Amino acid sequence: MQVKSRHHLRSDEIRELEDVLASQLGVELDADTYEFVELKDSPFDLVLVDGDPLVFYVDDEPFLTVRGANERPPTRGVVTVDSGAVSFVSNGADVMRPGIVEADEGIEAGDLVAVAEEAHGKVLAVGRALEDGADLVGDSGKVVESVHYVGDELYGFDV
Repeated sequence: MQVKSRHHLRSDEIRELEDVLASQLGVELDADTYEFVELKDSPFDLVLVDGDPLVFYVDDEPFLTVRGANERPPTRGVVTVDSGAVSFVSNGADVMRPGIVEADEGIEAGDLVAVAEEAHGKVLAVGRALEDGADLVGDSGKVVESVHYVGDELYGFDV
């Protein structure tokens, strides 16, 4: 991934970013520097938080990267999968309903969600919920579309 441009965020942009992540995910960033990075040939843009790629924009919506969610674990907007789903989700597969053991009931269809594994709570992917949180656990069907996962180009981005 190549950097197209980069600049530090203004204080009002930082406040807005921090407010969105706090309200949607229950995450407090509280950092010294925030640098916006526009990427070439990528559907995403990044925010380096104290030099680390912890936030990205999906369709102009800020959310934690997988690395960001593991550094600053979200308390809301989380879908938890069982051990059988780990290898699939880690390789970018969409999340199927039978692999989900728990989902935040505050999730609405269309929301970005963090997909965590059950054993250690580590986030494996970020996806878009196709159904509301109360309907994510069940027997069949694809319910979370993968957007970003462990091992993809964005995960491997290095400043």
